[in-house]
Amino acid sequence: METKKNNKVLRLIVIILVGMTAAMNLLGGIGTTCAAFLTKQFPPMWKLMDFQWLYQFFVVATTLVGIAGIWSLIKLIRGGKQAYKNALIVLVVGAVINIIHVVTSILLRGKATPADVVMVINLVTLAFFLFINTPGMRSKVNFDGKSNDSKTNLTGSVTAIVTGLLVLSTPLWAGPTHQFMGSNWVDLLITPLVVSGGSLLIGGSVSLIRIKLNERKQLANQTRQSGTSSAT
Repeated sequence: METKKNNKVLRLIVIILVGMTAAMNLLGGIGTTCAAFLTKQFPPMWKLMDFQWLYQFFVVATTLVGIAGIWSLIKLIRGGKQAYKNALIVLVVGAVINIIHVVTSILLRGKATPADVVMVINLVTLAFFLFINTPGMRSKVNFDGKSNDSKTNLTGSVTAIVTGLLVLSTPLWAGPTHQFMGSNWVDLLITPLVVSGGSLLIGGSVSLIRIKLNERKQLANQTRQSGTSSAT
């Protein structure tokens, strides 16, 4: 029983990591817009002028990886024969793009934050993904089977809460590296960050509360039925 519970926890951790990776890639792609399309407006990015085309590619590619990550996350939560394979492909593509992005930024700018944060999270998730596919773990954490509704809803709710908190915390981990002459570039995205992050957090929390209330209701009904059966 304990082993089964541990396997469920490990499965949940993997799914949360995929959700975080999808969100980080999406945020990273959108956040690179200042370097890729608004280069002239941000003096610290002037050294990238000759490489705008490359950073524009990073914006498009990383954003698409983020969107594909959300799609693969939904598939993972629901379960299915191709769920693991699809997510693995997205993680590998994301890792390659992020590594190229980080190396390029270090060579051209001397630093790569916050792209390096996105890369690390992507690589950690990929490492976990490869780990659960090893012979000893494959049977314990399996995404091939379809998940029941209660398991799907619970996993989705927790993932939404964690991802929402990550999105809302963007100014904390991205803000310090996006300041210039007293202004913070992250403030340009504060409205969509608050709206999207808040929606995920509230939606996930409401869903989680509903799940717990339903569980209590079902338990109460079972107890009542058990008492009725004993009386007769």
